[in-house]
Amino acid sequence: MIWNTDEVTEILRMIEQEHFDIRTVTMGISLRGIATDSIEKTAQRLKDHVRRVAEPLVPTIEALQNELAVPITNKRLSVTPIALVGEPTGASSYLPLAQAMDEVAAEVGVDYIGGFSAAVEKGMTPGDRVLIDSIPETLAATSRVCSAINVASTRAGINIDAIALMARQIKSLAEKTADRGGIGNSKLVVFANAPEDNPFIAGATHGIGEGDLVINVGVSGPGVVGAALKRHLQGNPRANLGELCEVIKRQAFKVTRAGELIGREVARRLGLPAQFGVVDLSLAPTPAIGDSVAEILETIGLERTGAPGTTAVLAMLTDAVKKGGMMASSSIGGLSGAFIPVSEDQGMIDAVRMGALSLEKLEAMTAVCSVGLDMVAIPGATHADVIAAIIADEMAIGVMNNKTTAVRILPVPGAEAGDSYEYGGLLGTAQVMAVNPFDGRAFIRRGGRIPAPLTSLRN
Repeated sequence: MIWNTDEVTEILRMIEQEHFDIRTVTMGISLRGIATDSIEKTAQRLKDHVRRVAEPLVPTIEALQNELAVPITNKRLSVTPIALVGEPTGASSYLPLAQAMDEVAAEVGVDYIGGFSAAVEKGMTPGDRVLIDSIPETLAATSRVCSAINVASTRAGINIDAIALMARQIKSLAEKTADRGGIGNSKLVVFANAPEDNPFIAGATHGIGEGDLVINVGVSGPGVVGAALKRHLQGNPRANLGELCEVIKRQAFKVTRAGELIGREVARRLGLPAQFGVVDLSLAPTPAIGDSVAEILETIGLERTGAPGTTAVLAMLTDAVKKGGMMASSSIGGLSGAFIPVSEDQGMIDAVRMGALSLEKLEAMTAVCSVGLDMVAIPGATHADVIAAIIADEMAIGVMNNKTTAVRILPVPGAEAGDSYEYGGLLGTAQVMAVNPFDGRAFIRRGGRIPAPLTSLRN
């Protein structure tokens, strides 16, 4: 790998002054060859295979991090959807597979392992149903395992039956982790149009179209973009939106370039069969001051995130980030855009606390950014069918706009709107948001599947 001196200098400045980091290096591992007719044997084969291929990952990343002084915040694994791996066993619960995932993730030193997952946008096989039924017990009993369930797609429509089932699992998982504010649901996400190469937890899964062993990188640069905008506006206070888009694009280029350099070097050092997959150029915020997507929106001209104009400014930011990133790499993938996780972004936390940002406005914002309703805390007493209707709304945005959307929602047991709960670390502080008192339970209880939209007919 050839490092340009100017690139290295720029990266060091971003690290020291602007919260730049490589948010995650995620190794995707295929498990398609390990399935047996025994849950115990399959669990053992899972551990043996993951240990063998992932054991060098963390030492390789740490050595590179020390050499280059580039912080790499998380080391993660993603595996083939466990519904596919577990179904041949005929087991009634996939908890043993999740426990094997959790144990081997601890052994090799990664922070999380994604892939306790299934795709049920059009229907469920017995293995899909077993996996979904296993979610509350599994995520409550493990610390590193994450789950992503795809319940909708532009090609298939929206599986309301699957959404209703997932809402019940969300409620159950909240109760099983009630002593920690329902934290189990921070490891569970419900998707429309889920990508197969997403390096970000909780949605990371090694899709069936992926290779045997892949390195995907997720970058994080809200602080870099925000600082650049502030510098530009200090010298050009009347800068128009077109000029600000150019500033964002330039910073997205630098951040993406750094991510690809790191990812390719990790893959090179691991050697064959490891391959570099994608760089996900999403702006992923943290609770740290100055590392906020909401702060970027406010720098551009909003009094508070959630004010009129928020959706337009977020659309501009997302588009500029993607344009800048595409110039830096031909291997863009994952989610790639701006994340708006409420509890993980200090600006979002403040906006909710002040009453500037409602659940409905947040939903509108998800139409133009990456992911969707992410790390949204709601009152613990919210009925499962109301949660299902919230999920269905978000899935409709993804299906109709042919984009990835998702819901990571946390009913906080015992909490009411206006309360807060401190999860700590990157999960931040959850401000419990009010839910519309008029519900759509009768709609959810009709069940069935909302057909795919006309835009799905692209052949």
